[in-house]
Amino acid sequence: MHQKRAVQHSKGKRAMLIVNPRARRGGGSIDAARQVLVDAGLEIEEMATSKDENASELISRHADHFDIAIVGGGDGTLNNAAAGLAHTGLTLGVLPLGTANDFARTMGIAPDPVKAAEIIAAGHQTTVDLGEVNGHLFFNVASIGFSAELAGELTEHAKKRWGTLGYGIVAARLLMRSRLFTAYVDHDDTTEEIHTMQVSVGNGRHYGGGMTVEETATADDGWLDFYSLEVDHWWRLLRLLPSLRKGTQGQWDDVRAFKTTEVTIRTKRPRPVNTDGELVTWTPAHFRIRPKSVRVFAPRT
Repeated sequence: MHQKRAVQHSKGKRAMLIVNPRARRGGGSIDAARQVLVDAGLEIEEMATSKDENASELISRHADHFDIAIVGGGDGTLNNAAAGLAHTGLTLGVLPLGTANDFARTMGIAPDPVKAAEIIAAGHQTTVDLGEVNGHLFFNVASIGFSAELAGELTEHAKKRWGTLGYGIVAARLLMRSRLFTAYVDHDDTTEEIHTMQVSVGNGRHYGGGMTVEETATADDGWLDFYSLEVDHWWRLLRLLPSLRKGTQGQWDDVRAFKTTEVTIRTKRPRPVNTDGELVTWTPAHFRIRPKSVRVFAPRT
C-alpha cells in the first residue's frame, strides 16, 4: 500500500541526479538506490559538474526540464548546490554519500543510500531554512576559529581513509596549539567583545560529524543558533565534548549562546569562515536566516 502511494506520487516526475565522485562513498555503486527511484516512477537523468560549472550552476541551467534535484554526496556537495536549489525551487532529494552527512542526520534521513532513496520515493516533503553569510548559503553550521582551521587541514584523502575518525585525529593535533582570538559580535542592537576559540552560527542541528549546535534546533525553526567557546585551556574543551555532542554547551559558564535572525562577527584580522565544511568567505561575516528556502524530501514525523 505504501509503495503504491509512492509510485502514484512520483510517476512521471523528472529528476536530475548529481553525484559527487569525490565524496567518501561517491565512487561506489548507487545502482540499488537508483533502482528504487526508477521503480517509484521517477525519470532519472544523471548530470555531472565540472571545473567550469558547479552544482548550483548546473541546477539553475537545467531547472526548467526537471521537478527534482537529487544530490549524492556529503555536506560540502549540498552546500555547493544550495544557491541553485533556493533560486529554482526544485525539490531536493538527498543521497548521503559523504563523511559526516550532518544535514541528513538533522533531517532524519538514513545514512544508507537505498533507504534514503526510499524516502524520496515516498514523496513526503518539508521546507527548510538556509543560513547565509556574506551572500553564501549554508544548510548546517558556519564557524570561525577552530572548526574553520579543522576544515582547512582535513584533506579529502583523510576523509576518505578515516571517515569521521579523521575529524578526531586532525582536531586533536589542532587543539594542542589553539589560542583564543578577539571578536566583536553585533546582534539585536548590541555589540559584545568576546575572546573565543570558536564561534558557530547554526541553521540546522548537526555539524562536524555529529556535533550538535543546540539540542532543540531544527532546520525549519526560523532561527540562527549562535554559540562561542570561550575556554582558556584545551583540556576544558575536552570536558565540554559530551555537551557539544548533545547540544547543551550553552549551559556552561564559558560558552556564550543565543538565538537570533541576524548577526555580524568582526575580527582584528580577517579569519576564514567554514560553511558546511567548506571555506567560502572571511570576516567580517554578516549572517542572516533565509526562512523556508528549500523543499526537501524527508521522513514523516
